[in-house]
Amino acid sequence: MTLGEKLKEARKQAGLSQEQLAEKLGISRSAVAKWETDKGIPDVDNLKALSGLLSVSIDYLLDDGQDMDKTVIKEAIDLSVYEGNRKAKKDSCVRGKYPDARISSLIAKAKLTKGQRILDTVLELFTDGCGVGDIYSSLKDLDKQYYLVEQGDKQLLVLVTDEFIISRELAHKQYSNKFEIGDIRFTKCAGQIK
Repeated sequence: MTLGEKLKEARKQAGLSQEQLAEKLGISRSAVAKWETDKGIPDVDNLKALSGLLSVSIDYLLDDGQDMDKTVIKEAIDLSVYEGNRKAKKDSCVRGKYPDARISSLIAKAKLTKGQRILDTVLELFTDGCGVGDIYSSLKDLDKQYYLVEQGDKQLLVLVTDEFIISRELAHKQYSNKFEIGDIRFTKCAGQIK
């Protein structure tokens, strides 16, 4: 598959039109159309943004031998079949998907822009240490729960929403309790998901 074919397929799997993708990237629809017909190539910044928006790796987009299904698996789920609160249901969903794996729950916080960092510092002075980063992350991702799944020699970053479980094999293993992927900072929670 060409880069253009991969972009088009990934865009469709993400449920986005060319117009919607262009809007999210801050570019014209015709630029997306050129990329998808192999009449143009996205620059490095746009490749990074495409990777995040379409849940595919840059390696996948540029490597003509990699299969998309090996990079990201997105499956619909029904949380109502599990017991407990929302978090417990998501834990059970991940355990059911990866029964023999070592699973760590992750706390995810978005990296802050320069303006948000300044506001964060000011807010922490007046709110007992609760900054804009904590508020922004908690409001933005109410339905998302992240997990680090270690299965054999693979590490997967798994995202569970109220509707989907999305598993992505990590290109580089994460050994630290704190790490960054894209614009998100992750911290491993103590203990394993049982």
